[in-house]
Amino acid sequence: MRDIDDTQPSRSYYLQNYNVGVKGPPRLLLWGVILFALLIIVGVGGAIIGFREVLQPAQQQRVIDQLPFMRMFKEPTPVGGLFPTLASRSGESDALALLDLPLEIASPSPPASRTSATPPAVLVETVVLSTATAAVRQSTATTTVGNATTIATALPSATPPPATTAKEIAVAPVNLSGGEFPSSARIYGILHQQQTWNNCGPATITMAMSYYGWQQDQAAAGSALKPNREDKNVSPHEMAAYVEEASDLKAIVRMGGNVDLLKRLVANEFPVVIETGAMFEAYDWIGHYRALVAYDDTYQRFYFFDSFLGVGDGAQGVAISYDEVDRDWQAFNRTFIVVYEPQREGLLRSLMDSHWDAKDAAQLAFDVAQAEARLDPSDAFAWFNMGTSLVALGRYQEAAAAFDQSRRLGPPWRMMWYQFGAFEAYYQLGRYDDVLSLVKVNLNNAEEIEETYYWQGLVLQAQGKPEQAASSFRRALAYNPNYDEARAALAKLN
Repeated sequence: MRDIDDTQPSRSYYLQNYNVGVKGPPRLLLWGVILFALLIIVGVGGAIIGFREVLQPAQQQRVIDQLPFMRMFKEPTPVGGLFPTLASRSGESDALALLDLPLEIASPSPPASRTSATPPAVLVETVVLSTATAAVRQSTATTTVGNATTIATALPSATPPPATTAKEIAVAPVNLSGGEFPSSARIYGILHQQQTWNNCGPATITMAMSYYGWQQDQAAAGSALKPNREDKNVSPHEMAAYVEEASDLKAIVRMGGNVDLLKRLVANEFPVVIETGAMFEAYDWIGHYRALVAYDDTYQRFYFFDSFLGVGDGAQGVAISYDEVDRDWQAFNRTFIVVYEPQREGLLRSLMDSHWDAKDAAQLAFDVAQAEARLDPSDAFAWFNMGTSLVALGRYQEAAAAFDQSRRLGPPWRMMWYQFGAFEAYYQLGRYDDVLSLVKVNLNNAEEIEETYYWQGLVLQAQGKPEQAASSFRRALAYNPNYDEARAALAKLN
């Protein structure tokens, strides 16, 4: 029998030391780690929910500017990025009949073609400007107005008007001999405004007014035009009204413009603002205003001071080709605003020709949209523009058919943020359910559009719901206390 070796460790020794060696962390530390991880998960989730549901769009954008990856947590674009198709009461055949619709409205002359080589001649007149206005027009330096840094138009290859110390100067519009445009022209003295959040309209109309010596910055226009900074729409007519209420200048809004007309206005030093569709990098389709400062036939380009994109290379303006401008402009029925001095109204009337009268301009716009729809029946913008023009002409039945067809084709989903012709056409025909459907879509995407509540109120009033209608009108006024139509509707209801 073998002797037992007492020098070998016993089994209990191994077990004791094994247990000591693999002993886990204290229970309190383990639960602390788990709790910390849960807090991180809950914190991240809460931050995302707060970002999406609590922050206003302006605040969301500031977060995205600092943390670009947060863009992925924004509310998604509606399915397909298109405006939802609604059930319509007019068939597609009703819309197609519009392609041959004759409108018996007299026009002084047919619409000018974009490729016309002989546009109407420009009259020559002499206008006496104040010293302040003259000085602003000749400025090419960087200037500070309020809290905004502004840049006067400058073209390195062109010679700006010479400085003068006279109290008055005479300015003669370009004499277009033989009725032809100069190959290029530029308006000197417009001051650029880089827009603050969601302030494209006020910033751009301020640029146009600055040509005449207007010293206020975009904040002044913004406080009058959109007291709620989240308001998604400032209409051209609101901007024109602001010009006339806040200054001694005048402004006119018309639809159905064309490239030749824009060039004619620039050549004669009339600041023009156009409303276009735009798709900036990392953004969906939106409406956007631009201030026109120059054109050049050699390069087939317009030059704009853009409140979002800036002043372009060498402060000449953001260069955009004629064709691209016209394509983007189509989304808003080629609507434009001209800001002018009252004493120059006679010249402007001659330059605008058939566009001077609002009904004639609507007729011209319809003719263009009708031709575009014939050329491409799948063009949703062309059908939408037909509807807009027909509303301006008081032809609501045909307008509704055109809007129905546009919706079948799918315009951008933000269209109803900016244009309310479909609301008016359906309302005038008693298609109240369709109006309320448009209202619902807008409210699902943006609550801060006062016109949405105005049309909702009109429908509720027509349906015999005065208390609900009054609530809608008050909501519209809460977003914009300067909304005269809503105030008048509420007063009439009361």
